[in-house]
Amino acid sequence: MRRMQMAALAGMLAVGLVTLSGQAQNAQQPARPAQPSADPYANNPDAGKQSFPLAAPAGKDSGAINTPLSGSVNQGPFNPSTWKFGPAFNPPAGARIWNPVKLKMMQGGKVTGGTVFASTDPSTYCAMANAGYDFIWTEMQHDQHDWQAVARMWRTCPHAKAVPGARVAYTDEREIQHALDAGALVIVVPTVDTAEEAMAARDWTYFPPLGRRSNGGGQAFDPAMWGTVPGGYRQTANENIILILMIETLEGVKNAEAIAKVPGISAVFAASGDLGNFSGYPQGSPDYERLINVVHDAALKAKVRLCGPYAWRDRPDFTCFQAGSETAAIARGVAAELGPLANTQPVPEVGPFSKK
Repeated sequence: MRRMQMAALAGMLAVGLVTLSGQAQNAQQPARPAQPSADPYANNPDAGKQSFPLAAPAGKDSGAINTPLSGSVNQGPFNPSTWKFGPAFNPPAGARIWNPVKLKMMQGGKVTGGTVFASTDPSTYCAMANAGYDFIWTEMQHDQHDWQAVARMWRTCPHAKAVPGARVAYTDEREIQHALDAGALVIVVPTVDTAEEAMAARDWTYFPPLGRRSNGGGQAFDPAMWGTVPGGYRQTANENIILILMIETLEGVKNAEAIAKVPGISAVFAASGDLGNFSGYPQGSPDYERLINVVHDAALKAKVRLCGPYAWRDRPDFTCFQAGSETAAIARGVAAELGPLANTQPVPEVGPFSKK
């Protein structure tokens, strides 16, 4: 028993010597800059060390709602509508775009998103993300993905050729911020009917001062994803995130120009399927094509990009497209690979593979 106690004491002394040695070395070397963390609550090194010289006096109304503190930039009564924002999160001078999709849009190129509709398998996602698309349109409106599964797919190959993106279910703080905090660089919002809905989508997509996105952390801030981008993720996210709003209803068409003019909108999407669904007219008919042309005109007037299905890649002024799903891509790829050998197996006369 005594030997065990002595061994434990020796171990503790050894640890103490290592710690003191490390402290001595650290005293001679400059401190390393803190690495960005996906968890904003991971560390609070100043707990118990801070003083609060500008704090309100205990038990007394400070009058701060009407009276600024000495040295304040914002003078007069507190008013959010006239607030002069501080420079803490401004992009650094000379900051450059690091999202290749945003860069391609700025250069006038045609942008295509491949659709991950049903899969939650990271290997399938990564195969799609490296297949040649510009971004991946992860389907969250019409499929039963959960955000945990999506986040897992995205972090498996965060720097694949196609950047991660999602069509969220609706204009909603929870949906949009889940997507962004998981690392989405493209946000697609369906069935936008009014400028007010467009402003809500903008607010949840962008950090202040452009929007109202909360700075709550998430894997987007992780060094393995966007945590070490030039200029810092929080400082440059607004310049690199793409927001696409889908016009799918008659109300959306009526308000398309006002929707497209909302600051922060990157593109409007003329929804080929649902504009037929909501109007009752098939593609190619004059009434249907009129709706598409209204969305087209709204995009031109607002100087934003115009999106549609990949089948419209040669339609005038359309430069942003949604391509097919992972299952469709597999079928097309196999057909292209096998050529005349595709689907040439014989049909047995009996058994489950026979014609019945």
